[in-house]
Amino acid sequence: MSMRLITATGACLLGAFVLPGFAQTGLPQDIDTVFEHIADDGPGCSVGVARDGQWILKTGYGLANMELNVPLDGSHVHRMASVSKQFTAMAVLLLADEGKIDLHADIREYLPKLKPFDSKVSINAMLGHVSGMGDYDLVAGSYEGPKAENALNLKSAAGGEFRLGNEDYLTIDEFYALVAQLPLAQAPQQNFLYSNLAYFLLSMLVEEVSGETLREYAHRRIFKPLGMHNTFFSDDPVEIVAHRADGYKKNDAGEYINDMTNLFWVGDGGLHTNLDDLLIWDAHFYEPQLGKDPDALMALMNTPNSQHRDDDNRLYANGQFLNDEHGITTFEHSGGWLGTSTYYARIPSKHRSLMMMCNDAGLDVSALAEESLKHLLDSSTHAQ
Repeated sequence: MSMRLITATGACLLGAFVLPGFAQTGLPQDIDTVFEHIADDGPGCSVGVARDGQWILKTGYGLANMELNVPLDGSHVHRMASVSKQFTAMAVLLLADEGKIDLHADIREYLPKLKPFDSKVSINAMLGHVSGMGDYDLVAGSYEGPKAENALNLKSAAGGEFRLGNEDYLTIDEFYALVAQLPLAQAPQQNFLYSNLAYFLLSMLVEEVSGETLREYAHRRIFKPLGMHNTFFSDDPVEIVAHRADGYKKNDAGEYINDMTNLFWVGDGGLHTNLDDLLIWDAHFYEPQLGKDPDALMALMNTPNSQHRDDDNRLYANGQFLNDEHGITTFEHSGGWLGTSTYYARIPSKHRSLMMMCNDAGLDVSALAEESLKHLLDSSTHAQ
């Protein structure tokens, strides 16, 4: 059990920043209780809770690197998995803002390498997961599950089934060539169908239209202007990432092992960032700075791409699920891939946010997020 509370005072966390005025509300201690099962000698989570652009709480639980016994302290850079999608979406919206693409045009107008579809597939439909495009199981099996019956007949170098994750390897161009061959999984605009492949293709759209990789374009148009100096789309499997939180999982014997992907295409995932940079991104939703008309661009960012809902009855707006409960709307997205589990939620009506970056693929981030959000909302009447 993590022993992070200073019991003599009951007012703050070891190695944590707590905004003055909130220590007395009990919120830091409540959040600490949610993560108390995380051991100090294993991987864990960087956790941030923010209000009005300031940290209520910023801390870490567990280790960033088990080999070197480096604790997570809230400053480490994490791979964000599908939380990356809202940054990809912003890049696409900026291209439209520049007049370089039409969000309602067929994607094949910009990516003619794609297999001809029987129906028009708009960029907006791809942003909202109503394009009819499928997911990884059409390419190969992965940790998410086996490949589909109609998947590509892709083989590893040794001749066996190709595996997405860290066993086999594809470059970005090789993956693009494969995805370009795929038919739609269903007709567009029928219902919500989550598609990582659609968001990967949006990264190819950015590259084709701007002449820059998504990494380069997002740096120039998003991260540098906002001052997010620790944030980037990692499209290089061998680069050095300063202050990286390494990824882990447990093997069949219940022992932790390294769990890092060797696949580095981006768009559906691949973003690396830390809590402080995510706080900058969070503040940008309240005081927009990007685009010709920042307020209008942000309004578009927060507008659902369609009225189709997912299985949890949530709408989707450009990389963000809209969860409406008890009259409160939360913009949220989780992420999971090898060695990483993440979650980011904004509650605009409360000007509060929750950020979780975990480097243990086995953690139940949904449960951790649900309990943390409950404490966050329960504390909303205090420290005003």
